[in-house]
Formats: sequence, C-alpha cells, structure tokens
Amino acid sequence: MQDLQSISKEELGMIAFEIIAYSGDARSKLLEAVKQAKQKNMENCEKLISEAKQCLTDAHRSQTQMIAAEARGENVEVGFITVHAQDHLMTTLLLKDIIDNLLDIYR
Repeated sequence: MQDLQSISKEELGMIAFEIIAYSGDARSKLLEAVKQAKQKNMENCEKLISEAKQCLTDAHRSQTQMIAAEARGENVEVGFITVHAQDHLMTTLLLKDIIDNLLDIYR
C-alpha cells in the first residue's frame, strides 16, 4: 500500500478512477449474471456473481485508501471525479443486493 502522507490530487484522481473501473466491471458482471440466470445457466451466473464480488472488494480497497488518509487528518480534496466514483460504487452495491434477491427466484 502506498504512503498516503504524500498523496497528490492526481493520485487521488487515479484512485477514484480505479473505483469507477472496478465498480463498472462489477455492474456489468452482475447484469450478465441475471441474463445467464434467465437462460437457466446457473453455473455461469454464479461464476459472474463471484467475479463481481471480487471487483467490489477491489473497489472497496481503493476507497479505503482515501478514507484512511482523511481519518489520519490529511486534507483529501473531494472533486467531481471522487463523487462520481462514490456514486458508481454505491449504486453497484445496491444493484448487487437487489440481484442477490432476484436470483433467489431463479435458484
């Protein structure tokens, strides 16, 4: 893990883009999992769900870097990219919860 004491605005932006990318990948995998469930291909569905969960874990790991810096008292400049990243992550987490319940019907 990098030293967050010297984290720059550019580095924060890169972390935000990581969150966006991981969340976007998770979202795509979750939506594809529903398609696979509709086609009764539960093995592929479960594989996609597992992959989506790993993407969300990676997004959380990136998010934690920013939270830890702020918790240490560092001034973390929150820009639009960071807000966008948080929005991506939170809506994908909500989608995961909804899809988990929806897939119970197909299981």
